Amino acid sequence: MRNRMGRDDLMEQLLRLFEQNPDKELGLIEVCRQLKVRTHPEKSRVADLLDDLVADDELVFTDRHLYRLNVRNQVMEGTFQRKRNGRNSFLPDGEDKSILVMERNSKHALGGDRVKAVLLARRRNHTREAEVIEIIRRAKDRFVGELKVEEHYAFLISHDRQLATDIFIPKANLKGGKTGDKAVVEIVEWPDEQRNPVGRVVDVLGRKGDNDTEMHAILAEFSLPYTYPEEAEEEAGKIADTISPAEIARREDLRGVLTMTIDPHDAKDFDDAISIRKTDVEGEWEIGVHIADVTYYVEEGSLLDREAYARATSVYLVDRTIPMLPERLCNYLCSLRPNEDKLAYSTIFRINSKGEILSGRVARTVIRSDRRFTYEEVQAILEQNGEASPDDLALPGEHPAVIRKQGEPPVGELAEELIALNRLAKLMRAERFRHGTISFDRAEVRFDTDPTGHPTGTYIKVAKDANRLVEEYMLLANRYVAELIGKVGRGRKAKTFVYRVHDVPSPEKLDRLRSFVVRFGHDVRTTGSKTEINNSINRMLRGVKGRPEQEVIESVTLRAMAKAKYSTHNIGHYGLGFRHYTHFTSPIRRYPDDMVHRLLTHYIEGGRSVNQERLEDQCEHCSEMELVAANAERASIKYKQVEFMADRLGQEFEGKVSGVTEFGIYVELDDNACEGMVPIASLGDDYYEFDERAYRLVGRRSHRSYSLGDRLLVRVQNADLDNRRLDFELVQRIRD
Repeated sequence: MRNRMGRDDLMEQLLRLFEQNPDKELGLIEVCRQLKVRTHPEKSRVADLLDDLVADDELVFTDRHLYRLNVRNQVMEGTFQRKRNGRNSFLPDGEDKSILVMERNSKHALGGDRVKAVLLARRRNHTREAEVIEIIRRAKDRFVGELKVEEHYAFLISHDRQLATDIFIPKANLKGGKTGDKAVVEIVEWPDEQRNPVGRVVDVLGRKGDNDTEMHAILAEFSLPYTYPEEAEEEAGKIADTISPAEIARREDLRGVLTMTIDPHDAKDFDDAISIRKTDVEGEWEIGVHIADVTYYVEEGSLLDREAYARATSVYLVDRTIPMLPERLCNYLCSLRPNEDKLAYSTIFRINSKGEILSGRVARTVIRSDRRFTYEEVQAILEQNGEASPDDLALPGEHPAVIRKQGEPPVGELAEELIALNRLAKLMRAERFRHGTISFDRAEVRFDTDPTGHPTGTYIKVAKDANRLVEEYMLLANRYVAELIGKVGRGRKAKTFVYRVHDVPSPEKLDRLRSFVVRFGHDVRTTGSKTEINNSINRMLRGVKGRPEQEVIESVTLRAMAKAKYSTHNIGHYGLGFRHYTHFTSPIRRYPDDMVHRLLTHYIEGGRSVNQERLEDQCEHCSEMELVAANAERASIKYKQVEFMADRLGQEFEGKVSGVTEFGIYVELDDNACEGMVPIASLGDDYYEFDERAYRLVGRRSHRSYSLGDRLLVRVQNADLDNRRLDFELVQRIRD
C-alpha cells in the first residue's frame, strides 16, 4: 500500500476480507499480508481498526488471539426487552450484548416475551438493529389498570412499563366494569395493523383508590393470586384436626420439655418453636429447634401441594399476608400454637456454656408449646435483667429499667431459660462472624394505618437481641440439616439436595465498593480468601456505625452482593460464610422448606438420590417466585409511602441522597423514611451527568456534585399514586 489509505476505505477493505472468509480466523500478521500492509505505522492503524470492529461487534477476538467475522444465525431466538422511548432491545440466547429493536420492528412484542428476530443490514456508523419476526411465547398477557368506558367501547389505561399503549376493550368484554374501576384485562388478539391490542376484562378489582382494590391490583400486576381456590380450601377442610395415637407412637414425644414460640406481635402462623432443658452435665443444655411438620398434612402431588408449589412463598404486603397454604393449615393445623399438641420436624442439639455444639440429631416429634412470646416481650425480659446489648439500649424508644439485682434470680416469666438461650445465641453469633458472616442489620419501614387502610404514620422496625436470638437457632438448624446431607466423606458423592446458595460478589463490584468507601476514609479488601474479604467488610461496616455515612455505605455494600437463591448445586453461602446451608425452618410460608423436609425423610429412610434436573427446575421456580413476591412487597410499601406523602404536598423535609441514576437523585426523608426523586431536569443550574462508578451526578460547568449520603432539604412536589412515584423539589443542600 504505497498511498496512505483513508480510514473509511481501510475499514471497508477489512470488513470485505472477513466477509469473504467467514469461517476463517485471521491474525494481525495474516490480515496485513492479505491487505499488503508493510510499514509499521500502517500495521498499527490496522490493529486499531480491528479493535474498533471488535468493539462494534463486527468481529470476534478469539481465545487464540485471532479475529473472525461475528456471524450470527440469520434467525435468532431470545428475549425482547421493551423501553418506553421506543428503543427496545433483543437479547439473543447465550449472549450478553443486546441488539436495538425500533418500535416499528417490534411486531407488538412486550417486555420479557420470547421471540424470533432477524438481524437487519447494518448501516455505516449506525447501531446494529434487529427485527422481531415471531412472538414465540408471551411473558405476560394480563395487565392491571383503570377502565375508561365510552359509549360503544372501553380502554384499559395501564401504567405497566412493558405495555406502551392502552388496551382496547369491546363493550361485550367489560364484565360489568365501569369508568374508574381497577381491572385485570387479558389480551386476546393484536392484529399487526392495529396500534392497540384487543382485550377482555378477567376481573373487576373495585374502585380506584380503595385500599383492598389497590393491594389486589399490586398482586395482579405481579401475577400473584389474591384469593385462594375453593377446591383447595375444601381439600384443607377435610384434613383431620386430631393426631392419632398411632402417629404419636411413631414419633419422639417431647411434650414434657419446656417449649416456646417467639414471633412478631401480629403473627398467626407459628413455623418454629424452641425448647430448652438442662442436661446431666453442669453448664450444658439440650436445645430443640422444632419446625411445623407441614408435609405430614400436605401430600406430595396433591391439589394442596400443587397450589403451594405454584405460589412457592407467602407474600407480605404492607397490611396483609397472602399465604402459601390455606388458612386452616397455616394458622391452625400446622401452626405451633400454645397449649396444643403439634407434629414437628425437630433438630435437637447439646450445647455447652461456651456455645459449642457438642452433638445434633434430627427427629420427627410431637411437641406442646408452653408459651407464646412476642419479640417485644422477650426483649423487655432481657433488658429488665441487664442482658440486652449496648446497641439495643442505644436505639430510640422506651427501655425498661434493670430491676434484677446482683445475686438475685432472673425476673420475669421463663427468664432463666430466655437468658440462657440469649447468652448461647450471642456466643454462636460471635463465632459465626469470626468465620466470615457479613453483618447486614437493615432497618425496615412499617406503617400505622386507619381502619380504611390509609397510612397515618410510619415507624422503623429494627432487629434486636430477641430477634437475633431466634435467628441464631434457625441458622443453626438450617446449617445442620444441609451438612447432614451435603457433607460427605472424601471420595463420596452427596445426594441431590436443595441448598440456599449465595455466590461471591464479582471482582468488579468489590472494586467499585472499595473505590466508593475510600472517599469516606474507609477501606475493604478485594483480594484474598472469602473469610479475609468478609472480615474486612465487617470491620468496615463496624467502623461506619453511628457515622453520617453509615446507611449509604451499608446500602452500597448490599448492592455489591449477589442475590441468594435455591439450587441443587452447592456453591456455599458467601454472606453467611457457610459451606452448607439450606432452608428448613419455615415450611408454612416457603415451599423449598417443604422440599427439604421431604428429601430429608426420603434419605433418612434409605432412599436413593433423586433426579437432579427436575429438582433444579423446582429450585429455579421457587427462586423466581421469591423475587416476584419481594417486588410486590416493595410495590405495596412504595404505594403507601406515596399515599402518606400525598397528604403533605408543599411541605419541606430534610433527608439524604439514597440513590443516584441518570434520571435524578433519590432522597430518603429523615422523618418517615419515605423515598422520592428530585428529577435531573429540575436541577436547572447546570447540565448534570451521571457518574455510575461513583454513584453521583456531576455538573458539567460547575463540577458541583450530588452523591450518595449528601444531605438535602426538599419540598414534596407531586405524589403520583398510579405510578407509585414521589417527586421532590430541591430547596437547598444541608452542610453537616
